[in-house]
Amino acid sequence: MRHNDRAASAPWIRTRLRTAPGAATALAVLVLVTAFLAAAFPRAVDAYETKGLRHDILTADAGRSTLEVARPQPGLELPQAQRDAEARSPELARIGAGLLKALPAPLRADTSSVAYGVRTSKPAVANEPWLPRPEAVPPQLSYVAQSGLEEHATLASGAWPTTPQEVTSDSRAVQGAVTEETAAELKVKAGATITLLTAAQEPITVTITGIVAPRDPQGSYWSADPLLRTPSLVLDTASPFPVHYWTGTVLLAEDSGPALLSTAAEPVLFWRIPPDPAALTGPDDARLTSVIASLESGPGLLKVREIAGDTAVFATGLGHIVEANARMRDAISPVIAVAALGIGSVAAVVLLMTGALIAGRRKAELALMRSRGGSLRGIGGRLLAETAVTVLPASALGLLLATLAVGEGRFWPGALAAAGVGLLVCVALPLRTTLQHIRPTLHGAREDMVSARPSRRRTVAELTLLVLAVGAVTALRRRGTSAQGGTDLLVSAAPVLVALIAALVLVRLYPLPLRLATRPVARLRGAIGFLSLARAGRSSAGGALPLLALLLALATAAFGGSVIAGIGDARDDAALASVGADARISGASERATLPDELVRTVRDLDGVRGAAPVRVEYSVNMPEAVAGDGGANGGGAGPVGAGTATGSGSADDAKVAALVGIDPASYAELARVTGLPAFPAARLKASGPSAPLPEGAKAGPGRVLPAIASPAVAARLGKEPRAIETLSGDFEVQVVGTVSRVASVSPTDFLVVNSAALEQKAPTTLLLTGAPDPGKLRAAVEGSGKEYAVQLRSEERARYVNTPMQAGAERIYLAAVAAGAGYALLAVLLSLLQTAPERRTLLARLRTMGLTTGQGRKLLAFEATPQALLAAGGGLFTGWATIALLSPGIDLVPLALAGVAGSDTSPVLLRTDLWSLALPAAGVVALAAAVAGVQAWWASRRGSITELRAGDSR
Repeated sequence: MRHNDRAASAPWIRTRLRTAPGAATALAVLVLVTAFLAAAFPRAVDAYETKGLRHDILTADAGRSTLEVARPQPGLELPQAQRDAEARSPELARIGAGLLKALPAPLRADTSSVAYGVRTSKPAVANEPWLPRPEAVPPQLSYVAQSGLEEHATLASGAWPTTPQEVTSDSRAVQGAVTEETAAELKVKAGATITLLTAAQEPITVTITGIVAPRDPQGSYWSADPLLRTPSLVLDTASPFPVHYWTGTVLLAEDSGPALLSTAAEPVLFWRIPPDPAALTGPDDARLTSVIASLESGPGLLKVREIAGDTAVFATGLGHIVEANARMRDAISPVIAVAALGIGSVAAVVLLMTGALIAGRRKAELALMRSRGGSLRGIGGRLLAETAVTVLPASALGLLLATLAVGEGRFWPGALAAAGVGLLVCVALPLRTTLQHIRPTLHGAREDMVSARPSRRRTVAELTLLVLAVGAVTALRRRGTSAQGGTDLLVSAAPVLVALIAALVLVRLYPLPLRLATRPVARLRGAIGFLSLARAGRSSAGGALPLLALLLALATAAFGGSVIAGIGDARDDAALASVGADARISGASERATLPDELVRTVRDLDGVRGAAPVRVEYSVNMPEAVAGDGGANGGGAGPVGAGTATGSGSADDAKVAALVGIDPASYAELARVTGLPAFPAARLKASGPSAPLPEGAKAGPGRVLPAIASPAVAARLGKEPRAIETLSGDFEVQVVGTVSRVASVSPTDFLVVNSAALEQKAPTTLLLTGAPDPGKLRAAVEGSGKEYAVQLRSEERARYVNTPMQAGAERIYLAAVAAGAGYALLAVLLSLLQTAPERRTLLARLRTMGLTTGQGRKLLAFEATPQALLAAGGGLFTGWATIALLSPGIDLVPLALAGVAGSDTSPVLLRTDLWSLALPAAGVVALAAAVAGVQAWWASRRGSITELRAGDSR
């Protein structure tokens, strides 16, 4: 019996697939794309987290990332031969090999750069008269006998240091080498000798036999201790006067370590192990942090001491690098979760719409089977088998394509996501179809009508969703997207819930404006307008699922586009805040001034649209704060400027400020061009005793200059004139207005005056607008004969290049925008296809009553347009409301500026991007009109007899 059932089910599946190959293919393609996106998302997250972790380790300073095991010299109670043996290469190499084997997973070593040896931990004074002595202080040198010198360096001159005979603690002559940089700064030549004293003050002669050049200067071999490669001029902290001396390192022959045991320079044995991040993955960071903590002070350290000795210590900064990477990941993940839940919800709704479309097309067929005795289990089983044959291979193919497209990433999260897509379609379609046929029916209700009254259960469900949405949005606005212990899915789902509530409200309300519009249209001549509005107001195409899919897709696209636009805007603002204009020229020191000839030359360069000379004097002491609030508003006018209040603060905080002297006209134009807060140049025009001084003139007593200040400085100075002392002259200032930000200084406390009224007018900075050629600009500056710094806004903007983690997150949001727009268009197409048979039948009936082809096209277009406009308008409002509600809780700093030294880390809030709102919505309307036109054209090609068959219940 079972064999017969299996034999009977196979022809059914083949027959159905052959009967409707187009529908099966379309479903397979939709499942394929959705499974691909679902499987690619977790793999993409894993990939950018993995690349981010590896990038952070590889680009970190080698002194931080290298693992170092060190222990003091062997004890003096040991025999001399044993002490010497422990400081020689064979024993050090044996211990190093043991340490490499003992590294716990996932920590792995870059064996090509492992180094071990003996080094002095306390620099020794070198009194050779030929060594440079700045400020009469002799240099202090460190000595190291490190393995692998010949493998990691090339010989520039001389010969490699060797050990002609076995070196012991009693040896008093060894050979060494220095790098080219050390030789250049310390005036060392091949053949020179340096004396190193023992603890008994006996001289050890170190002969410099060669000068070497590092093969990889930035590699861990040379950069774990930068003094190996490059000497440094350091401040003598023990001196009562600020004097400097040179410090550097001499590289001894590899087996010369025992000679250092007799010195008082506190020699130590060390093993430097650079990590190899090639095998690390993003999810390994938690294990890596735990392993490093164990090696530093835990069971791992006990194992290290078993190998290297009881006094060995383990030190590394790798744990801090991993923790910083984890903090960035934890900051980015909640923002990514918002996009993932949005696109996932849209995809799920579109899949359900597809199931509803297929179920509607087969409703009559399955009703006939049910009326002839078919069981729900039997019908559902056949539908499940029929769907699985198409859906499961498509899901598997989507998983395969995602695996090939995103090479790095765990397999199982993507596999579970693709399987979830296939399971949803396989279950939803049979379940949706069978639930419609619990009771056998011969003829269904009219398909062009919606339910008159929503049920009580639906009302309760909608109220529950409303409460959840309000709670999620409130939580997100209060504490942001981050949550202790991971991502809060309810908070991340806030945009989805907002769109869901908007869809449910729109479903209930959209018939009302259409019905109101029907009344005046009914009085017009012709039935097209009235008929189209009447049908649009009661059509099932405007049900909950299509509108939900549209609003979710448009809201997700708007959210993702706003995130991408916000990242770009934040980086542009940060670059502008750092440079102050499109280009900036300033002196090597704060007090260096720019010659007039240089200003004129630069101003005349091609591409320069405007130039604003500025005199900046930092660290000007402000008078004591006035009693009371003391805010200055410029004679009753409110604060000037808008934007982020970076200069806000209390009067007690503004004890020191920057004095900025400007030309009001040129600076106001610069502020206008660069988008800075509007600058009230007219308020700085002084007359009478405060008028601008002639060149070289001295200010007289009682001179009061009008000033524009930051809010904190204005609160400190008050409304009355206050005296200040500056290098540009002594005068009184009276605050006549405030701005939150100026282009020329980065401190938040400043005081802006007219430079023409200062005794010292020479500018220290020149701000340029336009697009000058960088090479010509630098050549013009270098031609002045002095050293000036040139900063370009474009180059500063390029500093904010994406780390792999930031780039991966941006790509996911770009994909979210594209997928949201695509699913929105697909939702429109599915909703129109769902009512396509009914529209064709309507046109056929109306054509029998005299409806022309042109009128039929107008009817379908007019019927589709109100729903599309309403859905697009609802999507615009939903996207705007979602961003407006959620922006206070979302900070884009981790995505935009994290990891860039010196960047402004003030919060970067989400802002609405009009293009992300308008383009998908316009696409929805355009596609609805296009599909309606195609339907009308296709229906006009078919005769009325083809559509209106005898006995057809339509």
